[in-house]
Amino acid sequence: MLTVTNTRTRSRQELVRPRGRPLTLYACGPTVYRTAHVGNLRTFLLADLVRRALASEGVDVRAVQNITDVGHLAGDTHDEGADKVQLAAEVEGRSTEEIAAFYTERYMADADALNLRRYDAYPRATDHIDAMLDLIRRLEAGGYAYDTRAAVYFDVRRFPRYGALSGNRLEDLRPGHRSGRTAPDKRFHADFALWRKAGPRRGAAWDSPWGRGFPGWHIECSAMGLELLGERIDVHLGGVDLAFPHHESEIAQSEAAVGHRVVDVWMHGAHVLSDGRKMAKSTGNVLDVAALREGGLDPLAFRLLCLQARYRTQLNVTWDALAGADRSLARLRQRVGELSRATDDATDQQAADEVEARFLAAVCDDLDTPTALQLVHEVAAGEGCAAELSPGARAALLRRCDAILGLDLVRDLDRVHSDGPPLPPGAPEQMASRERARAAKEWTAADELRTELSALGVDVIDTPDGPRWTLR
Repeated sequence: MLTVTNTRTRSRQELVRPRGRPLTLYACGPTVYRTAHVGNLRTFLLADLVRRALASEGVDVRAVQNITDVGHLAGDTHDEGADKVQLAAEVEGRSTEEIAAFYTERYMADADALNLRRYDAYPRATDHIDAMLDLIRRLEAGGYAYDTRAAVYFDVRRFPRYGALSGNRLEDLRPGHRSGRTAPDKRFHADFALWRKAGPRRGAAWDSPWGRGFPGWHIECSAMGLELLGERIDVHLGGVDLAFPHHESEIAQSEAAVGHRVVDVWMHGAHVLSDGRKMAKSTGNVLDVAALREGGLDPLAFRLLCLQARYRTQLNVTWDALAGADRSLARLRQRVGELSRATDDATDQQAADEVEARFLAAVCDDLDTPTALQLVHEVAAGEGCAAELSPGARAALLRRCDAILGLDLVRDLDRVHSDGPPLPPGAPEQMASRERARAAKEWTAADELRTELSALGVDVIDTPDGPRWTLR
């Protein structure tokens, strides 16, 4: 079973397959006011790796990633500042709806470029205002929330465990860094807004029992998680910068409302550095998918670079490191192509299974992707653990490993048969999609793609050493 580091317990924990229901997974998604940079995308890659590892074990997962399109303030750590989406709308001269739609579409395109599997749901905060209002009512009725002229606040001193996730203590928390003063309407400086009252210039606002306004950032994930996944969420993921105050506040809201622990496992990915400094828009060292392409790199080179480090360690991204990953990715794809056209005697299946077991053990060991990658390179080269495996067996093993790594190693599969007639238009993409489906053990999808290929005049035969095709 996949074992990960649970921030809540500060220890390793297995992600156990639930009985009678899917494993539920909630991943904090983007705030859609600008293009996501690779620091954001590394966090989203972590969730993708978890999902792929669970799929390899046959675990049914119900996965949700939110889209924040309202309520995330520029000073999110200290619960102050302007709404990021509204601020972007004012700067770009567009409505908040247009800004959110534009950057949501861009995020989805970037996610596809990094081969991130689509989620079962992408709830937008603005579509779940009623759920947020209901949750705030429950908190107010339970004595956890209080109304003021400026906002409805959560009273953190009513929740003694506030700070346990991040290791903070209430008595050590200090007021916001900008003024050093507490908002006048707050009972305690660490109290955070559940609902903010709208000012006269506020665009996106909704009616509520406390007046017209908009939700606080933290209440959004609590409400959407409870509504879409229920009161038991198996794993919740995000960047380490979200542990406090965002996830800490989520815990307080959700548990105060339902009366028990909601999230079992909290996972947090470490920061990305750019030439030794934390990547952030404020420092001007932001790198995104478009910049990777402009630099002549495959976006999946960044994915490979991320796999070279453990998710809980900081990753220093440089152009030299990215270029090296890009070359390594190209070599792996070329090798898969060369091995896939080999015709050889059947290999010792037990030997192949042992190598695959070592790969899976590394993945299940808190996503030890550096060790898993080392095994992949040995298989590609036919060295070390793979020295006795036949070329065809190595090709098949690399495809199965790639179902977890997500590097799209079969992208150039059509070049495997370059000595024969070319495949018809659209067939190479269908072949690659079918290989990904087979590697992920999605047999129905693989059969459907075989039928579509047949309609194009391509007959596919699966062999122990990989697929072979002929043209009619």
